[in-house]
Amino acid sequence: MSDEAIRVLLADDHPVYRDGLALLLGSIPGIEVAGTAANGLEAVERAVELQPDIVVMDVSMPVLDGIEATRRITAASPHIGIVVLTMSEEDATLFSAMRAGARGYLLKGAGQAEIVRGITAVAHGEVIFGPGMARRVADFFTGVTAAPDEAVFPQLTPREREILSLVAAGRSNAQIASALFLSPKTVRNNVSNIFAKLHVADRAEAIVRARDAGLGR
Repeated sequence: MSDEAIRVLLADDHPVYRDGLALLLGSIPGIEVAGTAANGLEAVERAVELQPDIVVMDVSMPVLDGIEATRRITAASPHIGIVVLTMSEEDATLFSAMRAGARGYLLKGAGQAEIVRGITAVAHGEVIFGPGMARRVADFFTGVTAAPDEAVFPQLTPREREILSLVAAGRSNAQIASALFLSPKTVRNNVSNIFAKLHVADRAEAIVRARDAGLGR
């Protein structure tokens, strides 16, 4: 980045929030609001047209959601930085956004200084998370990469032990699928196999068995 103003495209389907944020950012020295978009498809089209430095992207939008819009924009214009600004604190949404190419993830409760810092950081090639999100990312991947002891539940395959460890950590099937790059159906099938092999009736009983064995901590 040069010393020129950071050109920002705002994508959000709520006009009051979108217009308010545009006014706020437009008043900040060093930031220029290049345009706005009311849905994900419009965000893709406007990004191609305007070639901003940064797109501030909501996730839940009509026509095309922010995750898919992010994927299309970064595929077409890898130099454009995407900062997701959303209400969602779900791990699955966070990791889906990052895999789609987003380099920033902030919550809509963020203050002006935090949003500006996020935009500036991503414009200069950094990756940034809101308060608490970075720790959740680190904790999440620590849990994923820690291979469960093969002596625990030897009747399970390595993949099943990995999934059981995440189940024991309280992750939903959707979150497990997102973290392990598996389809939801594959996760469901593995979870069913785990229940059968452990002779447990449901998820709660599986969690108790797994935690007693030291998994998911």
